Amino acid sequence: MDSEIRSRLIDWAEEYNDEKYFREDPIAFPKRFLAAFRAGNCSLADIEVAAVFAAHFAWGRRAMIVRDCTRLFDEMSWKPYDYVMRGEYRSDDASIHRTVKWSEVAAICSRLRDLYLSMPSLEPLTQGNMRVKVFGQKPDPKAPDKKINMMRRWMVRDDGKVDLGIWKDTDPASLLIPLDVHVHDVAVDLGLTCRKQKDIRTVTEITSSFADIFPGDPCKGDFALFGYGVTHPK
Repeated sequence: MDSEIRSRLIDWAEEYNDEKYFREDPIAFPKRFLAAFRAGNCSLADIEVAAVFAAHFAWGRRAMIVRDCTRLFDEMSWKPYDYVMRGEYRSDDASIHRTVKWSEVAAICSRLRDLYLSMPSLEPLTQGNMRVKVFGQKPDPKAPDKKINMMRRWMVRDDGKVDLGIWKDTDPASLLIPLDVHVHDVAVDLGLTCRKQKDIRTVTEITSSFADIFPGDPCKGDFALFGYGVTHPK
């Protein structure tokens, strides 16, 4: 990698790994529950449920994501774990966020309830387990699983800045970059990958590039990609 690009990636990651850029962002919702958790007013499971849905809704304009997450947590009376375990959910074909319907939210809640009846935390779930057992999707070993990798980044990275760092048994070095169209385009521009497919091989290739720049913490590179987007608007 070109030394100038490497240096810029490090600078962008340092600059944009800052909470001030993420106050109106999906991560703000599990972070709100993290603050309540530290004050003794909610559980780890509340944070996890909030993170599941904030990540699930994380596509489209930020303002729309924040609006629709707020609508969801209002429905849950801001007690997501209690709502999940109660087993009574709004389930109709009205949209809650873009193509996501309330019935889909209800199905995720039902699967979460089944999981929490057998385990205290979602942390032990693999990426594949989470895809099937939380989000109800078919197994797909080639899928980039952006929302799952985003949620895992939130929950595991623990530098006290943007991410929550609440899952303590997962090594940050094992995390994968959340890949969407924008991230893929930026990664190609920067020479982090030349693959056109937006699949798990591309995710692994980009993550490996960042593992060399940020040893033990490859997903810190996610902030560098964010920084590139801020400094190179289209």
